[in-house]
Amino acid sequence: MSGRMPDPRQIEEMLLGGELRYTRLDAQRLSGAPAEFTERLWRAFGYPDAVDDAVAFTEGDIAALCRLRRLIEEEVLDEDGVMRMVRAVGQTMSRLAEWQVDLLTARLVGDSSSPPSDEAVQSMIDVAEKHVSDFEPLIVHAWRRQLAAAGTRAMATAAGDDEARTQATVGFADLVAFTQMSREMDELELARVVERFEETTSDVIAAGSGRLVKTLGDEVLFSADTPELGAEIAMRIAEAIRDEPEVPDVRVGAAYGPVLPLMGDVFGTTVNLAARLTSIARPGSVVVDAGLAAELESSEVFEATRITRRPARGLGIIQPYVLRRR
Repeated sequence: MSGRMPDPRQIEEMLLGGELRYTRLDAQRLSGAPAEFTERLWRAFGYPDAVDDAVAFTEGDIAALCRLRRLIEEEVLDEDGVMRMVRAVGQTMSRLAEWQVDLLTARLVGDSSSPPSDEAVQSMIDVAEKHVSDFEPLIVHAWRRQLAAAGTRAMATAAGDDEARTQATVGFADLVAFTQMSREMDELELARVVERFEETTSDVIAAGSGRLVKTLGDEVLFSADTPELGAEIAMRIAEAIRDEPEVPDVRVGAAYGPVLPLMGDVFGTTVNLAARLTSIARPGSVVVDAGLAAELESSEVFEATRITRRPARGLGIIQPYVLRRR
């Protein structure tokens, strides 16, 4: 494809790995999927609605429809389950794709705010054409690794009793003065800070055998199976960010108790409590709830110091503790 600028359709077909040759009505007919199902599915994936006679689908789209329909027919998932799974995949892949394009643009075009030249755009297309087949198996490999970890956790949890199944440590790490910082920095500087924050916290959580539940720009939510692991992750995040010259301090709040895992997220009063504790913490410190403090009472590594009781929206009066290493 080198030598002349391809049109957008050529680029789309190159990245999709197949020719755009089917309309939405063709896709429904060839896959045998009902019209309402395919419409819900495209919306769940995050794709725009296609006009009935617009040629917008590839063989890969037809194959995906057939696979998903087969999952329902074989009662692996019901239709609502398929939609929830597809929506999660679509949202995750959308963010990943945007990140990859931004990374490639910065690498080949630079951080200039001016539009890239034709030569720079052509370079990006050439790299994508040559290496897109290298990226795809990496994504599948990472998914299988995460699936294995999640499956192992689920089996270990199923082997325990009902009470143990729902207990976890959850924590939030929140960048200090992010709103003010967003006013003072340009977009690229702010993006670098957020990326460095996410990178540092992700590494700490993974190294501590925890799970990064989600990132919310200036905040991350993590979980850990035991109080000790959760406390160690919380402390290491505060310590690691303290040593990062490019990133402001963080406040960390953590709580231990029952949680409801659902679709990769966690819910419940314990999660809400951890969020409230984050707002109480001073910059660079870790504040925990009474439940986590009690679990760490005999720890040789940590000590939890009681501080003034505080009102917490939706939770009444709570008793926070500052967590420190002994």
